[in-house]
Amino acid sequence: MPDRPVVIGVDSSTQSTKAAVVDVETGALLAVGRTPHTVTGGGGARESDPEAWWTALGRAVAAGLEEAAVTPSAVVGIAVAGQQHGLVTLDGAGRPLRPALLWNDTRSAPQAAALTAALGGPEPWLARTGSVPVAAVTATKWQWLRQHEPATAARTAAVRLPHDFLTERLSGEPVTDPGDASGTGWYGAGTDTETGASRAKPDGDTGGPALTTAATPAAYDTGILDLLGLDPALLPTVAPTGGTRVGGLTRAAAEALGLPEGIAVAAGTGDNMAAAVGLGLGGTGLLDHPVVSLGTSGTVFAATRARPASPGISGFAATDGTYLPLGCTLNCTLAVDRIAGLLGLDREDAAPGEGLVLLPYLDGERTPDLPRATGLLTGLTHATTPRALLGAAYEGAVFTVLRALDELLTACGLDPADPSVRDRPLRLIGGGSRGGAWTETVRRLSGRALVIPAATELVALGAAALAAAAATGTDPVALAATWGTGAGKTLEPVARDEETWGRIEKVLDQSAPTLLA
Repeated sequence: MPDRPVVIGVDSSTQSTKAAVVDVETGALLAVGRTPHTVTGGGGARESDPEAWWTALGRAVAAGLEEAAVTPSAVVGIAVAGQQHGLVTLDGAGRPLRPALLWNDTRSAPQAAALTAALGGPEPWLARTGSVPVAAVTATKWQWLRQHEPATAARTAAVRLPHDFLTERLSGEPVTDPGDASGTGWYGAGTDTETGASRAKPDGDTGGPALTTAATPAAYDTGILDLLGLDPALLPTVAPTGGTRVGGLTRAAAEALGLPEGIAVAAGTGDNMAAAVGLGLGGTGLLDHPVVSLGTSGTVFAATRARPASPGISGFAATDGTYLPLGCTLNCTLAVDRIAGLLGLDREDAAPGEGLVLLPYLDGERTPDLPRATGLLTGLTHATTPRALLGAAYEGAVFTVLRALDELLTACGLDPADPSVRDRPLRLIGGGSRGGAWTETVRRLSGRALVIPAATELVALGAAALAAAAATGTDPVALAATWGTGAGKTLEPVARDEETWGRIEKVLDQSAPTLLA
């Protein structure tokens, strides 16, 4: 019997490449191949060699197919979801001119402040791109390159995001998608993503919507590109969705990966957007249903049709034509683990904070915007126990994430206090979602039911849904919902701990202008 058709969903993150081999019909995750990345730099610098990403992709695909015991001839499509914001500069032959500047490279913070001021403050940026420039945004990194390495900037023949670079290696097509493009700082997230205008398709494209073929896609903000001194001809075409088929696997890529030439290559997207697809969030799935991701940083997002505009929220586009506003806090699992280490406790050995407030802002904080903050502890008594101190650290971190969620919901035109909004369960993902102390603290401070998906590789699974969409012409969000990749156990709500919430809120509001500034 021939092998059942499979697709490969690639998660090219900061630390590694994962290649998920997924059954097209059932969505079953057959195997995941993994290859680590190398990140270099200090003093705010974080860089990686894009060629190493390509090598890692090939190794991860080979490992995944071997583990799944699937022959390459069964693969019908591939898509890449990549770390957002990174700046990849290429020469005329498509070779990197230097290592990529990654999303967490903070050297461009001065350029972010200067760009914000150049348009007259945050509001014009929110109106035009949905987000205010910060050091993570690609536009600030391009400005840094122009100022610190002008010769490299002058030699640049193409500017790509990490996932764009890999998709172009696969298909030979210079293409991106609305989701990842919306994190660059030069894409008008409020223009093209809602219209879904019909455009010409490349020859042989039978899957998904058509590609934009104009030399200067309408979604790029030419005024901002002028401000950046960036020629739009250096940028990739914007596909209408991440599931759009942008071409077939080239002969060179097929030989490098050991896959059949001509299989469908999807436009792909950024990692956050792919995770949303994997959860079934989007126009044909769940809208305005919040997600909380507990990792090194805390992240909140939701797919919505409302265009958000809030300085504390990144107004990203989703990859399917909706929006994906996102809030991010800097101090989450890593910060709490540090407190546990200082106390000599296991991370699960925590108790409620018992009148304490511990704001674990060990790396400053992004939401709220307190970049120079340090950790703050108040409420100590003779009766305070180490377990309560650790519990207070959990409470401070969870409170910060959940308050960012309230800001996100408000930016989407929703009232966080409205019962119809509050009764929607939180989808809890990330490493923290596997810990009992984290889940119970989220339940207690949110008062919401929690859905904890069984799948752990949501980015790769979302990318696989995009690959299947490119191969079959189906909608990737609807397909992921059919696969059930976002399904999991539900924890019923408990009464919200209003006393703890109010205590932390009072301390944060009173100390932010002074102690935390």
